[in-house]
Amino acid sequence: MADHRRKFSREPASQRRDALIRATLALIAEKGVQAATVREIAKAANVTQGLIRHYFSTKEELVSAAYEQHMGELTDATLASVQSAGQSPVARLAAYVAAGLRPPIVDPNAVSLWASFLNRVRHDERMRTTHERTYRDFRDQLEALIKDALMETGKKTDERELRRLAIACNAVIDGLWLEGGALPDTFEPDEPAQIGLASVSAIIGIELKDEVGTS
Repeated sequence: MADHRRKFSREPASQRRDALIRATLALIAEKGVQAATVREIAKAANVTQGLIRHYFSTKEELVSAAYEQHMGELTDATLASVQSAGQSPVARLAAYVAAGLRPPIVDPNAVSLWASFLNRVRHDERMRTTHERTYRDFRDQLEALIKDALMETGKKTDERELRRLAIACNAVIDGLWLEGGALPDTFEPDEPAQIGLASVSAIIGIELKDEVGTS
């Protein structure tokens, strides 16, 4: 035990902080936010409670950091799909929509973990701020992709309408992500992604073709 902790303490600060966040996420996924006490997080991470307080002034700060990392990783993983979609803005938008509605983004554990945090968003100012920021990050990326796709197809829109389109498309993606993760057996293979592509196509008036799909 002692040797393990000495090895842990020599790791870079960013790595130790990340390990604490990972342990917090694993604990919340297994037992819920209420179980994520400093004592239990320290036990899960195999560190002292003092080490946790060295990096996070309160448990709420650590839980908020864990929530932000969870949501940020989902957004980053979705955005990564765009990199292999070529130069066409329409194709890049289609890849973004489809990736957000397929595994590993659509995942029962990811949805369950998000739901565990949700009640805290209503009552914790830090969590609410984190929720708003991660929501805006995803929506802003989607809005930028929609704007480029509209320009590629010669469709004009103003900033107000563009914002409304992004909100509507984001709502479709969020809803299908939630249902697809919570009730995966309810859908046919790849159905959430296909519905999402068709729905976003209808909202923005551009046909989004599926470049991946399933056989």
